[in-house]
Amino acid sequence: MDTTALASPAFKAPAILLSGTVDYDMYKDFRRQLDQASQQDLVVVELTTLGGDPEVARMMGEDIRFNSEVVPDRRFVFLGKAAIYSAGTTFMSFFARPNRYLTRGTRLMIHERKLSKELKIYGPLTSCVATVKATLHEIECSIAIQNEGFENLVRGSKVSLDEVLERAPANWYLEAEEARELGLIEAVI
Repeated sequence: MDTTALASPAFKAPAILLSGTVDYDMYKDFRRQLDQASQQDLVVVELTTLGGDPEVARMMGEDIRFNSEVVPDRRFVFLGKAAIYSAGTTFMSFFARPNRYLTRGTRLMIHERKLSKELKIYGPLTSCVATVKATLHEIECSIAIQNEGFENLVRGSKVSLDEVLERAPANWYLEAEEARELGLIEAVI
């Protein structure tokens, strides 16, 4: 895999341009543009987002991972612009650390997944236990998925998983240069 640092001209015409909420509409647009870029050796994915659905971010990230493995000579590069919050950071974590770039002044935001659920317990006691266990399993699985993303994000950086786990509950904001200094990205352009 080519990990040569890229200069600003490499980002002049990104193959994939995404902005807005990370949702199924963004995913459809992402897939369309990814398919159109199938013949390019360098595929720059530019994103600006205030967040969205973390599972959609993971789907897009898995597409990047899969394509990187299928054709290892192709290089997929992330360019974050202005704001990369929440699900955007999850998506960025699927890119190899040497392939992560931010524009000047861009902010990353890392936080824990959120859950909004009302648990109603009603019925025979054994079914009540099953309902509570099912909710607990949902939470435990979501934490495991979240932590896998955090591990991907910090791999090869100066940031430990423990530090992310400590800071994420309060929404950890990082400016582009700080993210570079911590080794979360390759460079600021």
